[in-house]
Amino acid sequence: MTDEGVEVLLLSAGADLPWLCGYDAMGLERLTLLVLPREGDATLLVPRLEAARVVERPGVFNLMTWQDGEDPVGIATDLVGSVAKAAIGDQTWAGFLMDFTKVLPRTSFVRASQVTAPLRMVKDATEVSALRQAAWAIDRVISEVQTGIIPLAGRSESEVAADLARRIIEEGHQRVNFVIVASGPNAASPHHDAGKRIIQDGEGILFDIGGTMSDNEGVGYCSDITRCVHLGEPPQGFVEIYGVLHEAQEAGVAAARVGTPCEEVDAACRKIIGEAGYGEFFVHRTGHGIGVEAHEHPNIVVGNDLPLAVGHVFSVEPGIYIPGSWGVRLEDIVTTGEAGPDSLNCADRQLAILS
Repeated sequence: MTDEGVEVLLLSAGADLPWLCGYDAMGLERLTLLVLPREGDATLLVPRLEAARVVERPGVFNLMTWQDGEDPVGIATDLVGSVAKAAIGDQTWAGFLMDFTKVLPRTSFVRASQVTAPLRMVKDATEVSALRQAAWAIDRVISEVQTGIIPLAGRSESEVAADLARRIIEEGHQRVNFVIVASGPNAASPHHDAGKRIIQDGEGILFDIGGTMSDNEGVGYCSDITRCVHLGEPPQGFVEIYGVLHEAQEAGVAAARVGTPCEEVDAACRKIIGEAGYGEFFVHRTGHGIGVEAHEHPNIVVGNDLPLAVGHVFSVEPGIYIPGSWGVRLEDIVTTGEAGPDSLNCADRQLAILS
């Protein structure tokens, strides 16, 4: 905060709040706000009806409540006082920001992520352990797809997605973040919504699943994995693009060493896919950071010259998408360690061919 000239952090709903104080606020129209001054004590201001959900942490923050009919922005303003520069949570409702600009006209506002993102993207050993446990849990779910335990043919994408969501919870996650089940030509849409399409023999299916699993302190850490299967023997073209993808993903993981700029990991994947003639069909960044949010810093993307450091945790997930035909993606969560890159996911990376 001193480096950024920020005098107070104002954190509402969003991942910064539970990361700092252990409380995951609902995204309500009622204001929840952690007021964290550069000097002095932090105060967590919550609606009175939400107070029962807060685990009080004396020495971390003081708890203050407000009730319907009171002015929470006014209460928060009294806590903030007169400051020249405040950092407000990136996911704070725009309406609250507009209210604060009216009552604090001499205060300039910046994104809280200027302060919190550099801190959150370097995980300590406890956080890496929590992410590894979440990764192993999601591995067990995806392995049930790869080994044929979960039936696919003749079921709709949405039916399979619901089955996977149930299993994600059964494996210890508190929340399902997303379940992508994209069959046949639908897999050419990277963020396809599982729908009514019936999965057929003789086609490929892309699965991208993840959730949030709480650690011992009640803070949730995320999982994320992508694998592909094919029902029956795949055509040669499918085998070819998956082979290119597999090689590219391995190259990206191998490049993810301490000191390597993020964009060079992206380039390692992109080079192999481009040289194979599929460069135009790789339409997204190679990866994103992961932690208390499914997507956070650092991003593995061209233009990001940030050197990887011990404790960075991120996805390596190149993809190839042929419109109207098929799509493939392969994703692991990786952390950079002193000894080299460490893939937290262990599920089989080969194309699973199910009879």
